[in-house]
Amino acid sequence: MSRRHLPAGLCPRLRFDGWIAGIGTSSGTRLVLGHWNRSPFGPFSDVMIERADGERLLLAPSGRTADFVRGTYHFDTVCVVPVDVRVADGTWTVTAGPLGLCFTVGRRGVAGLLLRAVPGVLAARPAWAALTNWPARLLPAHVRTRGSAGAGRREWYGVRDLRPVRAISAVFEGHDLGAMAPVDPPVRFGFGSVPRKPTLTRVTTTVELREWPSFPARPADT
Repeated sequence: MSRRHLPAGLCPRLRFDGWIAGIGTSSGTRLVLGHWNRSPFGPFSDVMIERADGERLLLAPSGRTADFVRGTYHFDTVCVVPVDVRVADGTWTVTAGPLGLCFTVGRRGVAGLLLRAVPGVLAARPAWAALTNWPARLLPAHVRTRGSAGAGRREWYGVRDLRPVRAISAVFEGHDLGAMAPVDPPVRFGFGSVPRKPTLTRVTTTVELREWPSFPARPADT
């Protein structure tokens, strides 16, 4: 049986539970932080960067995570660097190779409060992400909760919380990226973008592979 053509019923699903922060800057560089408390690789964080000229970069903490992420999304450059994320009193501090990022989050709005009320077991299921995909496309521009990823993979995002980003400080390769700005134009790493307004989102991501993973992994519940 080919590793690339598993029957649909046998395709393994992997689950990642954590947070995604989408942030724009006045320099035109847009940043997407993934902070995963639970994943098949253990806890890890990565940063996707799209520069004003359209170059897409991935900063990942290990070769295994870099290989998986670039197999799922699209990048022009991939760098394996230490990625450190610290959270204290609503302030997130990120150090990732040439990137230094600090941002603060505000109080939840109505959407965040409603999403927090959804039971975690339900929000984590791909069926919930599929159900919410249609209204998600109507409300935050360019946001989708399911779609096709790289290498024939499918992906679902079960959104569980939303908090606004209120302020940022970001330096990349020694250059200040400027003030916080909308994520505009949308980032082009995968089938959708993060919200246009800088936002921190709690999410359970399910990735369905077309091949057996080459690393030990606990399959996600369907």
